[in-house]
Amino acid sequence: MSSSTPSPFSERVELRGEGLVLRDWAEGDLAAMPGLFDHPDIAHWTPIVSPFDEAAARDRLERARRLRAEGTAVLLAVTADGGTPLGEVMLRRAPEGTEIGYAIGPAHRGQGLAARAVRVVAAYAFEQLGVDRVILELEADNAASVAVAVRTGFSLLDVPLIEGEEKGRAYALQTWGLDRP
Repeated sequence: MSSSTPSPFSERVELRGEGLVLRDWAEGDLAAMPGLFDHPDIAHWTPIVSPFDEAAARDRLERARRLRAEGTAVLLAVTADGGTPLGEVMLRRAPEGTEIGYAIGPAHRGQGLAARAVRVVAAYAFEQLGVDRVILELEADNAASVAVAVRTGFSLLDVPLIEGEEKGRAYALQTWGLDRP
């Protein structure tokens, strides 16, 4: 996207719904980020760098700001009340579709945070960005993420697997879709 094209994302994003506040990452979140992202599950299932330390937190904050400015993606802290981050949800605009991604800190799992964050971000994509479909790209054996897809109304799309290698591990991603209501 050229610098003359405005970002589809506003300068500041705060989404409320489902008992959550999804907000921009801030400097004050840097200390909490390693506790959310430095975990074997996050390292295995996501492209988030591992190990995830203070330097990785700073890089992630800068990356979030850069992606927003480029109009590529918005990365938001998942919070209960706008305060302490419990995880992250991402909305990325790409040629293959408008993708949602998420990572919930290990101490905060089992509360439906991922499903609730996905529903809030999907509604934002439909209502504010005017997209017709949002997608999730998941590995079939990631049972927790497949459960989130099913719980939030996504359907497995009949499209080829997305295959690749990351962090020395081969992956094959299924594409799940949710159409505008």
